[in-house]
Amino acid sequence: MIKNVAIVSLSSGLLGEAFIDFQKNIGVKRLEAFGCEVKFMKHALMGRDYVEKHPDKRAEDLLEAFGDPKIDMILCAIGGDDTYRLLPFLFENDELRKVATNKVFLGFSDTTINHFMLHKIGMKSFYGQAFLPDICELGYDMLPYTKKYFQELIETGTIHEITPSDVWYEERTDFSAKSFGTSTPSHPNQGFELLQGPEVFSGKILGGCIESMYDCFCGERYEDMPVLCKKYDLFPDAKEWDGRIILLETSEERPSPQLYRNALKTLKMTGLFDVVSGVLVGKPQDEVYAEEYKKILVEVIDNPKVPILYNVNIGHATPRCIIPFGVEATVNAREQIIRFKV
Repeated sequence: MIKNVAIVSLSSGLLGEAFIDFQKNIGVKRLEAFGCEVKFMKHALMGRDYVEKHPDKRAEDLLEAFGDPKIDMILCAIGGDDTYRLLPFLFENDELRKVATNKVFLGFSDTTINHFMLHKIGMKSFYGQAFLPDICELGYDMLPYTKKYFQELIETGTIHEITPSDVWYEERTDFSAKSFGTSTPSHPNQGFELLQGPEVFSGKILGGCIESMYDCFCGERYEDMPVLCKKYDLFPDAKEWDGRIILLETSEERPSPQLYRNALKTLKMTGLFDVVSGVLVGKPQDEVYAEEYKKILVEVIDNPKVPILYNVNIGHATPRCIIPFGVEATVNAREQIIRFKV
């Protein structure tokens, strides 16, 4: 049972803005209802401007959270786009490896980069939810499917299996206080869709937001990101992908089909699609470009033997499950289930 939860702002400092206080308080009450004690790390609530200017303080919070024996879980406030700037403060003198202990680490989106940091030092982590977008959901409660997996993680420290959600929700457009208690339109969800390859495949899962992975190689967003990622060997080489399952999901920016194709081609150049045991693909937000993405995946990967499982409820579309990274997973498209060896 997870008792003590530390909240960190490793990307955006949005959680520290005054206009978001009401939503933050919703999330704290929900965590307390789970039986958790909540600790905001020293700089997590300093606001967007401060957090943007001080990647060293973000790194300091993460190191302190890992080093505190009382903390059971490190929960990311939200994503963002520049957590790569923590790299020198976590790896120049092996700082992260020195303090990292076996805690639950949960986040998604730009936090993809933090998951790769933890993978680099041999640590497991959990992908798929975050404090502000999930625990602080503006409905009267968390979305049922989302809550189910978060509660399992809180109560057991892991996730045993995931199945598709019966529904998916349109993205919320109004995040103001007046939206509290409202829900967004829902639609029937068609379940996991096998685009190609064997119905059953296995391996340890790693990956995340495809734009974040693309930015490890492309300097269009941040010129120094590929430089730092290369300097600290952040992105695993093809040998490390051998036998793994790669997870790919798209952000709220809803990348154009051309950008999606470019990102996949860039990942393909690393050789990973030659060695992975399969590909999991998250449902796109509001199903934007869903059909285009399917075609591009098959065309770019260009290997019918590689299984591609589409429409997993993970990433930026709601609701969201939680996927453990670094543990053996068995995907069964016929039975519509992904099981984890825990």
